[in-house]
Amino acid sequence: MHKRGILVINFGSQYVQLIARRVRELGVFSEIVNWDISVDEIKEKNPYGIIFSGGPASVYAPGAPLPDKGIYELGIPILGICYGLQVITHQLSGKVEKSDKQEYGRARLRILKEDTIFEGIPKESDVWMSHADKVVKLPENFEVLAVSDNSPYAVIADKDRRIYGFQFHPEVVHTVYGKEMLANFVYGVCKAERNWEMGDFIKEKIEEIRKTVGDSKVIAALSGGVDSTVAAVLTHRAVGDKLHCFFIDHGLLRYKEREEVEKNLRSLGLPLTVVDASDIFLERLKGVEDPEEKRKIIGRTFIEVFEKEAKKIEGAEFLLQGTLYPDVVESAGIKGSAKIKTHHNVGGLPERMNLKLLEPFRELFKDEVRQIGKLLGIPDEILKRHPFPGPGLAIRVIGEVKKEDLEILRKADYIFIEELKKAGLYDRVWQAFAVLLPIKSVGVMGDVRTYEKVIALRAVESVDGMTADWYRLPYDFLDKVMRRIINEVEGVNRVVYDISSKPPSTIEWE
Repeated sequence: MHKRGILVINFGSQYVQLIARRVRELGVFSEIVNWDISVDEIKEKNPYGIIFSGGPASVYAPGAPLPDKGIYELGIPILGICYGLQVITHQLSGKVEKSDKQEYGRARLRILKEDTIFEGIPKESDVWMSHADKVVKLPENFEVLAVSDNSPYAVIADKDRRIYGFQFHPEVVHTVYGKEMLANFVYGVCKAERNWEMGDFIKEKIEEIRKTVGDSKVIAALSGGVDSTVAAVLTHRAVGDKLHCFFIDHGLLRYKEREEVEKNLRSLGLPLTVVDASDIFLERLKGVEDPEEKRKIIGRTFIEVFEKEAKKIEGAEFLLQGTLYPDVVESAGIKGSAKIKTHHNVGGLPERMNLKLLEPFRELFKDEVRQIGKLLGIPDEILKRHPFPGPGLAIRVIGEVKKEDLEILRKADYIFIEELKKAGLYDRVWQAFAVLLPIKSVGVMGDVRTYEKVIALRAVESVDGMTADWYRLPYDFLDKVMRRIINEVEGVNRVVYDISSKPPSTIEWE
């Protein structure tokens, strides 16, 4: 399914996915592509408009990512953001150089000339800057439309060719009228048509899955998480009993999670086989302390167990996965930016079993999958579940994973989550969990000296998990959770709260 939309050209910006999301929020399809896309490929896609993302490079540096110059001859509107503005300037005979005054953070934008791009926007507003280079000479036929204190070329344009440049980031929330400026570019300059509604997506995707699968069968490994559950419900609507779902209990789940997930999935009418493989996972994790090694063992064992079960389904040709657009972008590795992670929900299986991948959400972001789930009638208790890592509690028991430690962690984690829900805080945080630390500390309980384990609590707020900040839970709430854990969980005499942000920390401890 390919729609006409806005092409977002990635030069390595940390905000590239945010740009694409903002366009979709306006009701127009958007697609992220690499900066070295050919002019012929762009013609084939026939976009309404093109947005150049920001990026960490300097346009004048050797090997800087620069697009094919033929892009400016296509007659397609272009908006360059930050580094994107500098790319336009550099390639169209203007000049960019290192700035004496670097500009990071909030700045005041002052509009000098009226233009379609500023429709409905006040003469002055706050924008978000993040740049170390500056434009010192405009290309021919360009004019200045707006300035800030440190940016005499904050917004530039060649109106005849419909090429615009913003030195600031309109896609971030700190730019107060950023969404309106993007809307003015998408609708006012590019004349794009609304074509991105979740209801339409569901109808089109069901038809597409039906056609793709034909008389074959589809297998899926479900975790009970949002992405795989919504993907399974959508696919079940398309192919009915040709879908076969498996839920593998690796013994690393939270308290009563297996029962809860099984109940949820069956309530949605999904055909489900539950496999208890906890013994084999725990046996293979014995003596292993390194987090990466733990992840690899769990990944390999999961594939082995799933493969054995899935082979029982004759005629299975497709493997359903809840792959999202960020997974696709991150695993593709953008030239000029770091490859963030190697992706595959059930890595290695398609090749080993000669299966074709079915990934209905590879064009979507997490919030869009939640919208689809809502439209499909999936209850909020499933859609609003906090993310849970594939390796489960194995990476929340720091060091070697032992059965008795898993029990301690399960109880502490359950108390924390239960209290968050009671206090109406669960839906306010992106993710919350307990971690069992590999240390003991001295304590006094009932006049007796104790030497017991330590539980760390973690709660973060985030939009997409790429960055996160610790959640400011009320002291009284933390006090209540601490007392319950120490009183009710045998083997724990100390509770600490993790106040690290991401970066420099990660959300999980391992």
